Amino acid sequence: MINRVNSIEVRKINRNTIYKFLYKHDPISIQEIAQTLNMSLPTVTQNLKELQERDLIIETGLFESTGGRKAKAITYNSLKYAVGLDITRNHVGMVLIDLSGKVINNVRKQFPFVNSKEYFSGVGDLVKQFVDECTIESSKILGVGIALPAILSADKQTVNYATVIDFKGGSVKDFSEFIPYPCILSNDANAAGFAELWNEDDIQNVVYLSLNNSVGGSIIIGKNIYSGQNQRSGEFGHMTIVPDGRTCYCGQKGCVDVYCSAKNLSDSTNGNIADFFRLLRSNSGPQQALWEEYLTHLVVIINNLRMLYDCNVILGGYAGAYMDEYLEDLRKLVSSKNSFEIDGSYLHVCKYKLEATAVGAALQHIESFINNI
Repeated sequence: MINRVNSIEVRKINRNTIYKFLYKHDPISIQEIAQTLNMSLPTVTQNLKELQERDLIIETGLFESTGGRKAKAITYNSLKYAVGLDITRNHVGMVLIDLSGKVINNVRKQFPFVNSKEYFSGVGDLVKQFVDECTIESSKILGVGIALPAILSADKQTVNYATVIDFKGGSVKDFSEFIPYPCILSNDANAAGFAELWNEDDIQNVVYLSLNNSVGGSIIIGKNIYSGQNQRSGEFGHMTIVPDGRTCYCGQKGCVDVYCSAKNLSDSTNGNIADFFRLLRSNSGPQQALWEEYLTHLVVIINNLRMLYDCNVILGGYAGAYMDEYLEDLRKLVSSKNSFEIDGSYLHVCKYKLEATAVGAALQHIESFINNI
């Protein structure tokens, strides 16, 4: 019996190893899979047969002949999908991604958060309408990831702390009652940070600084989110950078959030962050002044994060998404504060410019699916 259990477990490990290998590579031959993974051809062939029977892999054609029979080109079947939601105080952002993480569709609806049955029912209606509009069969939806500006319990089932939205004590069940797919909760900044490292094999450790209307962040070590003792890691928005400074929404004074929220910029353009950067590029005086003040605080935060974690720092969120053209200037500013380095090459701008949080929430389902093949 023990040998049978071990045999089943070994087969499962081999199957998962082969599937993950296919997920990371372009179409490849059976022979190359066997050679690269150091598995026998019969083992690879049997596992590929099982994966094909489950519609998890497909043949995409034939490679050019090298003297014998042409080898089949094998790849994973990307026709599974996940939905991601970014729940904010005033909006619901929604994305549909395929198994590769590619965004198939996205939409953002004005839908102010209210802790009520009517609200959660309304979110359920938005999800069902969104999936219908994407013309995806419901059987191909792995689930819905729901990102919140909140601190979650260790099992990610309930909300331990929430001030941006009134949802303390809330539960994933509030959403899943009205959403006809498996639901998972995520912290919004952790979800965005997770998205940034998806399919990035060469990066293991990173700090993600989310410059949204509330500032947050994510600490990723060995490609895993470090949650902290109380699930509060990455709350960079509530580090004090100006003693007895301006009052934060949390009640404390001098928090990062007060000085580096994206609202500090977008409030000058009626809440439109794109308009702020458009005017900044045209050297508009009010926007220039706001930007210079914003940077004085931002570079302090970035340098502190580098000193604390000694790894790459990624700028994301509403403001971070517009910082590509200012990256070299930012690197010079942060290097001027660094005690050890003469450049700021560790600083990067997010690759996901749109709905990164929703994408990261959806990727929780993709990761679970891949790990359980």
